[in-house]
Amino acid sequence: MNEFKLKNGSGSLCRKGCGRQDNKLNAYDWLADVPGSRGECDMVEVQFKNTRKGYFRNANGLSLEKGDVVAVEASPGHDIGTVSMTGRLVRLQMRKCGVRPDAEVRRVYRKAKPADMEKYAEAKSREHDTMIRSRQIAANLGLQMKIGDVEYQGDGNKAIFYYIADERVDFRQLIKVLAETFRVRIEMKQIGARQEAGRIGGIGPCGRELCCAAWMTSFVSVSTGAARFQDISLNPQKLAGQCAKLKCCLNYEVDAYVECQKRLPSREVALETREGTYYYFKADILRGLVTYSTDKGFLANEVTVTARRAFEVIGMNRQGEKPDTLCEDGRSREPARPKDLLEQESLTRFDKGGGKRKKRRNPQPSSGGEGKEASAKGGGRRGMSGQGPEGERGRQPGRPPRKKAADAEDAASRQPHSRRKQDDGGARERREAFPRSERGGRKGRKSGGGKRPDGAEGGNLSSGGDGTVSGVQA
Repeated sequence: MNEFKLKNGSGSLCRKGCGRQDNKLNAYDWLADVPGSRGECDMVEVQFKNTRKGYFRNANGLSLEKGDVVAVEASPGHDIGTVSMTGRLVRLQMRKCGVRPDAEVRRVYRKAKPADMEKYAEAKSREHDTMIRSRQIAANLGLQMKIGDVEYQGDGNKAIFYYIADERVDFRQLIKVLAETFRVRIEMKQIGARQEAGRIGGIGPCGRELCCAAWMTSFVSVSTGAARFQDISLNPQKLAGQCAKLKCCLNYEVDAYVECQKRLPSREVALETREGTYYYFKADILRGLVTYSTDKGFLANEVTVTARRAFEVIGMNRQGEKPDTLCEDGRSREPARPKDLLEQESLTRFDKGGGKRKKRRNPQPSSGGEGKEASAKGGGRRGMSGQGPEGERGRQPGRPPRKKAADAEDAASRQPHSRRKQDDGGARERREAFPRSERGGRKGRKSGGGKRPDGAEGGNLSSGGDGTVSGVQA
């Protein structure tokens, strides 16, 4: 196995200190590569199911390393666990967990054999069915408790039932029924909601593994005062964790917030200026900035100043003086820009384009009324080109003059109203040309005259939406 070398070249990490990362409460043995560390202490830390750990003495002098599966002494029989720590660091862990040095410590029998692993696997396969059956038994007995987990001993002679209850529960009858049903020794352990979340495990809202499942062993009570010190909104849905209790991480930075809040002015003190009276609205505790408003109920004419400036104005007010403005160095307050309070929660906040879109050019007229207008304009231009000096003035220089008709006005009157047209399929069709007098207008209004083939008088002439002209003549 390759060594984990450090980037600064000062050394490498000892791979013996790293263990399997699928276990809860996993710890790195940073003393594993120290010479003589393993021989100084004969104690080892053994981890069982989920977060249960125990400390045992290696009386037989076995060569144990982190990750070895061993059989340890239990009452009664033996149990199967995994070595999670060895060497000098075990003593420090025992002191952290409150294990007394003079306490009776059980022994490590041996490394697990194939026969031990078969019994262990058989016992583990019965845990889920036992938990479901025990819940039904507790419900039938009318006990106000919840059995959250069941753990069998390595040899299958004992079962530990972990339960949660808000009040004291008399489960003596339950133990008798469970012993008769499963034919094992029964042990009941009451745990809290945080311990249950640690045993089950999960991912927190921060994206990391739950602290109670990763490293936390002692659970300190958390109050809403920690949220108030940090100016966190008292929203139960955001403050509660997966255990339905207040998040343990609320206590991590509360001391730093309390220390920084001592450097800020009191919330009850209002600042008097010639512009008006400013009241405390909110504060950025870590940055030392305080926001004041001219109204107590809502944010109006907000001004954000440093804590030093706020104390200066408070000192001036005590002496009977009022500064011109609340801003530092007498600068006038800039007009506040409107803020969108829901912008951060909008689902389309990332869809806004950065630049202006380019305008699309108008497509070439292909069908409809546009074709009619283009043909009409073309006819007008053609008529103008044959009109003496105006046609010549409209002609572009460098192009040969067009042939003039004998009678320009007569040619213009006989000029057809539409030209060839190419439809969407690519085929060209020639429309029937009608004089304007028969069409009755540019847009093809109805006009009478003539007889239809069936003998009826009159005729209809209409133009479709695609620019085509249809008619029935006598």
